[in-house]
Amino acid sequence: MNAMTDLVSSSSASTAPSPAATAPLVQVRGLRKHFGELEVLRGVDLDIAKSEVVCIIGPSGSGKSTLLRCLAALETYDAGEVLIEGQLLGYAERNGQRVRASQREINRVRRNVGMVFQQFNLWPHLSALDNVMEALLRVRKLPRDEAKQRANAMLETVGLAHKGDAKPAKLSGGQQQRVAIARALAMEPHIMLFDEPTSALDPELVGEVLQVMKQLARDGMTMAVVTHEMGFAAQVADKVMFIDEGRIAVQGKPRDVFHDARQPRLRQFLQNYFDRNAFWSREADEKNDVDERNAADGADA
Repeated sequence: MNAMTDLVSSSSASTAPSPAATAPLVQVRGLRKHFGELEVLRGVDLDIAKSEVVCIIGPSGSGKSTLLRCLAALETYDAGEVLIEGQLLGYAERNGQRVRASQREINRVRRNVGMVFQQFNLWPHLSALDNVMEALLRVRKLPRDEAKQRANAMLETVGLAHKGDAKPAKLSGGQQQRVAIARALAMEPHIMLFDEPTSALDPELVGEVLQVMKQLARDGMTMAVVTHEMGFAAQVADKVMFIDEGRIAVQGKPRDVFHDARQPRLRQFLQNYFDRNAFWSREADEKNDVDERNAADGADA
């Protein structure tokens, strides 16, 4: 059993059974969020079950990243509710009214949520190992030897055990993102949130990050992933959600979303994606060359 499997298994084992054990790990009901007069989320409902991989797709500005940030309590939401393992995130009920929770209460509820961003956000003056250890020492208050042991195990999980002493400037973008994933995993989260984790990478570095995420999925990590990597979503997701203008317009199994899309806006989005990512067709070019030669021969005749 590898380090990631051990991590997921130990996290599951440490969770005491409860009457809500069969409830989704994450429940979102009627979520709304405004930035000034602009309503970015318009009544989002979402369930994420334990060990489920949910990929969230949609056009830029549709609310995908805002939704993920609300799940991590990095953004406040204006209406609705977010429940993490049955606990209300961001707010508390006091005297029959909902009020903003204290930072201590928020941290307690989101303790088991890990997040990986588009940008790597590594400390430039710290080594890869120290970047992974930092939160273990400061937040979890682990003894240094224990923090170092766990950090080394997580670097091994993402294939970077040999880069522990390297500073971020000496690492490729893909390696930096894998260090960021190791840092999140070291906190032993029950769910991982990924906000377009490959969007800042050169195309040739994307695969190494996706490979780590695929292994996490195989090992049973619960994941919500905002992504433009449609191939990854088709291969790995248990459920795909298409967000448009702040609403979940379509959700279902990857085959239903990608191959049997009937909703017009989804079909348009996927077609635009396929058009942008279409490979050059030798057959099409050869046919065009033949057509042009035939046309020229006809003109000469």
